Amino acid sequence: MSDADSSDIDPSPTIDDELLARARIHARDVDIDVDWDRLEWDVSARAKRRAGACRWQADREVATIVLSRRAYEAYDWETFAAVVRHELVHAWEYQRFGESGHGERFRRVAAELEAPRHCPSFAEPRYVLRCLNDDCDWRARRHRASTPVTTPERYRCGNCGSDYAVEHAESGRRWTTASEYGGAKAALGDDW
Repeated sequence: MSDADSSDIDPSPTIDDELLARARIHARDVDIDVDWDRLEWDVSARAKRRAGACRWQADREVATIVLSRRAYEAYDWETFAAVVRHELVHAWEYQRFGESGHGERFRRVAAELEAPRHCPSFAEPRYVLRCLNDDCDWRARRHRASTPVTTPERYRCGNCGSDYAVEHAESGRRWTTASEYGGAKAALGDDW
């Protein structure tokens, strides 16, 4: 690289550098038996609802904790640090057992580390599914137009098994069938 090229490089740390540095420092203070040599870190600039994820590469026996830049910017540090601890529990499970979930073992270790079982969402949902049974208060949040959103008549409430309605969060438009979904989408046009 020539001297002229090196002047184009900004040596200032980025938000991703800051996020990873803080996360790694915090992780080293967490009382969990993770093999640090088999743990990698990454930042997602694309994640819109998931604050973190832990991916297991079984062939390499390496866990990669991926943290969301948007969550880092949206949360206070204590909330984000809890996300780091949550993902460390997944990394520990993968390294120890080759699998991870949110079951009893996860809950026990997460509770010891004051990590949430599920990380809070940092983005408002685009759609809200609501049970139509007056005696049920089941709700589900969705960020994408998945099949439970586009064809709700094919699915049932996750709690009582009744039908549910889907609401476009921004407009308040509701539908219970695929054709009503199409009508709502067409009616909203550019506001979809």
